[in-house]
Amino acid sequence: MDLTELKQKMDQANYIYDDTLATTLYVALQLGRPLLIEGAAGVGKTEVAKVMASALGRELVRMQCYEGLDESKALYEWNYQKQLLSIQVNMASEDKDALTKSLFSDDYLLERPLLKSIRSEKPVVLLIDEIDKADEEFEAFLLELLSDLQVSIPEVGTVKAKTVPFVVLTSNRARPLSEALRRRCAYLYIQYPDVEKELSILRAKLPHVDDRLCHQVALAVAKLRSNEAILKKPSIAEALDWASALDALGIKELTPDAMRMTAGFVLKNSEDLNVFDEEEQEEHECTCGHHHGCGGHHHD
Repeated sequence: MDLTELKQKMDQANYIYDDTLATTLYVALQLGRPLLIEGAAGVGKTEVAKVMASALGRELVRMQCYEGLDESKALYEWNYQKQLLSIQVNMASEDKDALTKSLFSDDYLLERPLLKSIRSEKPVVLLIDEIDKADEEFEAFLLELLSDLQVSIPEVGTVKAKTVPFVVLTSNRARPLSEALRRRCAYLYIQYPDVEKELSILRAKLPHVDDRLCHQVALAVAKLRSNEAILKKPSIAEALDWASALDALGIKELTPDAMRMTAGFVLKNSEDLNVFDEEEQEEHECTCGHHHGCGGHHHD
């Protein structure tokens, strides 16, 4: 697959990208390098992995990181219930060594995302989501796996990769990542889209929604993101939800009333909704000429 073909595949998936992103994806794929994508929550980092899986015709294997994640949860577990059942059934067996050995065969091995991605017969796209939430010890283990493309399972031995996955790591920058991991990866930083790009995304994903409404939603979302009082900035997904909600109500114009009725689709906590309500109230008062702080002339 050349760069032009990759771009065509992303176009078919209605994915809005720039040349830098497309080129970085293509070169990382060609070199077999993991790709680290950083940016605020909701800018579309995980979407990159989904689009690449679609473009390459590969399965997407996702591993969600969290505090306390360790090798066993990311690599494999033994099916203890099935092992116990086998022990009970074969209690009378005279060959205890053979029984013990059989209990640690593939029949009892539960693959977790990392093991699944390297044991797959066909290459996959491996999404390691929010690596910054995992502990530094896990990050070090992951670096070793990405470098060697093999893992050791005590009961089985060394498992070498059958295929090389295309690895996408995402980070919201909750903690600094090691320089060793950064050196190993190609790097992208994704920002919230500007109004024009957001409008392009809305048009691509929601072609049935009125274009003027999409433009108003893109402007309103940009305004909310630029408001320092808003704690959780609206994501691209929430902008799409908002436009869909307005369209479902048959609304063609983003009036203050329409915004108030549907604010819960774009702002997802009470503090941000309160900020939104207060600012809408101030704007309303200012428009009506009742608010003495808006610079107009008022008569007693």
